Amino acid sequence: MSEPIDDLIDKLAAESGRVRRLASPMTRAAIWLLAVGTLSALAVFSFADLPLFISRMGDAKLQLEVAGIFLTGIAAIVAAFHLSLPDRSSGWALLPLPPLALWIGSSGYSCWRQWIQYGPEGWSLGESADCFRMILGVSIPLAAALLLALAKAKPLNSVPVAAVGGLGVAAIAALLLQFFHPFDVTFMDLGIHVVAVGLVIFGSAASSRFIRQPDPQASRG
Repeated sequence: MSEPIDDLIDKLAAESGRVRRLASPMTRAAIWLLAVGTLSALAVFSFADLPLFISRMGDAKLQLEVAGIFLTGIAAIVAAFHLSLPDRSSGWALLPLPPLALWIGSSGYSCWRQWIQYGPEGWSLGESADCFRMILGVSIPLAAALLLALAKAKPLNSVPVAAVGGLGVAAIAALLLQFFHPFDVTFMDLGIHVVAVGLVIFGSAASSRFIRQPDPQASRG
């Protein structure tokens, strides 16, 4: 059992040059989030109807929903950078769950209120197709940028890293959607949003092979 490990150590010692130490996960996450936040702010100030958004934000329910989405995105991105390191606990994957529960709960309440107020129209599809396209359209380039950043750590177990990161970028996309989404979601809208977020998470997890640490046994074969 020790021979492959000894071979790997010898190989690394022979091939490695001067290694540059990665910044801390919090620092790397902060830099990534700052870059994405700057680009997002430019898009919002350039194209969104800010007076309408500010008016909608007077609703306490929407404030909770936006807070849940925002905190889910931040927590998931931070968790992904921590999970990419082999010495970090897998418990970091639980970090986004509380704000995710707030996001889902507040959105569900909004749907229920729509249904009570409008009856059958509370189940209508609304503009879900546009929302679906926006979540996917924003998430795909963000996921690619995040996976590229996470790849620097060469995570050993890349699937949970990419999946949690996928949740983070999907939440960021959903947060941007709020600035261009001048109506409360219906149950059908929420279902479509959940499908879009799920697809982003699944796609990120499926792409995890591009960021994982190479298998030393495969390289020896």
